[in-house]
Amino acid sequence: MDFQMDLGCILQSLENKSILVTGSTGFLAKIFVEKLLRVQPHVKRLFLLIRPTKDETAKQRLQNDVMEKEVFRVLREKYGKSFYSFIWDKVTPLAGDIAYENLGIEENSLKEEMWREINVVVNVAATTNFDERYDVSLVTNTMGAKHVLEFAKKCVKLDMLLHISTAYVAGEKAGLILEKPFNMGETLNGSMGLDIEAEMKLAKERLMELRDDGAERKAETIAMKELGIQRARFFGWPNTYVFTKAMGEMLLGRLRENVPLVIIRPTIITSTYREPFPGWIEGIRTFDIFIVRYGTGKLRCLPFDHRQIIDVIPGDMVVNAMMVSMVAHLNQPSIFIYHIGSSVQNPFYIPMLVDSCYHYFSKYPCITGDGKPIKVSKLTVFSTMASFYRYMTLQYMLPLKALGLVNAIFCQIFHHLYSDLSGKYNSIMRQIDIYKAYFFFKGRFDDLNSNRLRVAMKDVGVADEMFCFDPKCIDWEEYFMKIHIPGVVKHIFK
Repeated sequence: MDFQMDLGCILQSLENKSILVTGSTGFLAKIFVEKLLRVQPHVKRLFLLIRPTKDETAKQRLQNDVMEKEVFRVLREKYGKSFYSFIWDKVTPLAGDIAYENLGIEENSLKEEMWREINVVVNVAATTNFDERYDVSLVTNTMGAKHVLEFAKKCVKLDMLLHISTAYVAGEKAGLILEKPFNMGETLNGSMGLDIEAEMKLAKERLMELRDDGAERKAETIAMKELGIQRARFFGWPNTYVFTKAMGEMLLGRLRENVPLVIIRPTIITSTYREPFPGWIEGIRTFDIFIVRYGTGKLRCLPFDHRQIIDVIPGDMVVNAMMVSMVAHLNQPSIFIYHIGSSVQNPFYIPMLVDSCYHYFSKYPCITGDGKPIKVSKLTVFSTMASFYRYMTLQYMLPLKALGLVNAIFCQIFHHLYSDLSGKYNSIMRQIDIYKAYFFFKGRFDDLNSNRLRVAMKDVGVADEMFCFDPKCIDWEEYFMKIHIPGVVKHIFK
């Protein structure tokens, strides 16, 4: 694998570049934009694609949902009163959406300016809900990738398309998972007939059926979510998110022609490790929902193998890998894929997370609304899904049957008890169904390409501190006790 000789001067390579970033209001994109503006203030222009809402324009969302966030604190302190003059000199907010051709940008003169000026396109936009509506996920994660590629092809100065995917497009594979592209129509279980156009048609027809039948909005959403899970599992993927991201990669590989393409596949992204400061996070990210539920006393058991690795990587390391790979492959008309994770270099095991949560919340308990500390106990762990289901039957199904019988006899007197227990049971089982593929995930993500990039950085003297994405430097116990869990408590807990 050849790297650009100017890898050793990453900052200079980014100077005077015009860069389009999609998904600009998302967690990872904010870290990327902040880092780029902080370390290379002489970037020519950042075009940030933002979906306006009925209440806010793209510019208003840029200010309120991006620049006002704490992740920009260091940059605000650096520029003081001139912060926004610096921002508006460097950043152009764009009203648009990757779900549409030309990214939904309506102003022709603006599109033409972008096609003349843009050097790099960074596609971070995605819907990351594991059980998103199938129609929504297809339009954003699959067709959205195609629309970004088509827009990039019109940029006459294009050096690079950088696309953010996920390592879990690999599904539930065991063993070492290689950094290799998907072929069009490839499935994970050998099922035949994966056709993206046919999937789009299927989703559209199902939606029309529901609306013709007069389905209410909630029922429609449930049905479209179920369709996504069904189609994903039919072809071997565990959820709608990774299935539609995999199809997006297929389209990029099939249609890119000679466009230089880098696909970054992060594993589970966690709070920042160092930059712009430790512990920044936004939104509940994958397993953080279990940290929240445990810390608030709502989680007492989990199914997982004690030998189970959970592959995590801090958000700022992902951004560093994005920037380094972007510079390394400028103007190289090939496709390069990078796994950015930790399971090979510095594996992190689920019991380490469980112990960290117990020790942290025992020392720093959450407080209830009336000022009382929430006491936590060690999780009950089930080493198989079968043992977990037996537990759930004893704890919920048998009491539910009893309450249902009593409720029928005493005419709704126990209805609230039945509804409460039933709601808890359904909520738990839904989350377990969505996440169970990761509780017993037996794969490790090969990062040979990523490691070669790290070696090349050292060979040409790139400063480790500024662009580090080597998980070997992380002490996981210290990271979770002193950085990630406190970050989750500060930025996510309500």
